[in-house]
Amino acid sequence: MTEPESVVLGAGVAGAPSGGWRTATVAGVRRPVPRSVQLRLDVADRVDHLPGQHYVVRLTAPDGYTAQRSYSVASAPGDPLVELFVERLPDGEVSTHLADVVEPGDVLEVRGPIGGWFVWDGVSPALLVAGGSGVVPFVSMLRTARALGRTDLLRIAVSVRTLEELPYAGELVDAGALVVTTRESRGIRPAGRLAAEDLVPLWEPGQTAFVCGSASFADAAGRLLLGLGVAPRDIRIEQFGPTG
Repeated sequence: MTEPESVVLGAGVAGAPSGGWRTATVAGVRRPVPRSVQLRLDVADRVDHLPGQHYVVRLTAPDGYTAQRSYSVASAPGDPLVELFVERLPDGEVSTHLADVVEPGDVLEVRGPIGGWFVWDGVSPALLVAGGSGVVPFVSMLRTARALGRTDLLRIAVSVRTLEELPYAGELVDAGALVVTTRESRGIRPAGRLAAEDLVPLWEPGQTAFVCGSASFADAAGRLLLGLGVAPRDIRIEQFGPTG
């Protein structure tokens, strides 16, 4: 996931923590999903994040050229390490380096946590709707809910091309997430896009709806929620673009 861009429709969480530039030592590298990497970072003088916040990673070339991208945090605040999920994008200046080159022991420049609007407060019911790697901030929310013993507060719907391409697939399925696949059938459900009838059983009055995914997915999911009667003030959308 890269370049989150919040679309303001509702109120946020006041006083969300924020951190400046720091160094982070890569403590772990995993590649459980094709064309992606999970990085576990030991951040110096870390400021604890809230579920839904993100970090910026900055790379500097020997000639001084810099490039930076934003990545949502997948770990819960209580995790001693910050976990980022990076989808490798073709020609991505940052994502290709992180996915192909970075190894344990490397030191990165990071800034975070960032963002106070696309944040779950840990006590309110929420409907989480993700497209592909847009599920990453929701993994942080799910892990936070599990630590608090309040997984009953969250309902999760995910749309992805195939289950193999879904980050954290096992964790999400075990949590009871609805996983809709657009390129393969799952059970009795044929392949197809997320539809209003998929969300109806998950929606309850009083929920805040969080949507995260590509710009096209975020737009479609937002319209589905509005069509179900969800008030705009109860919808928070974070979309990301192709840069990486």
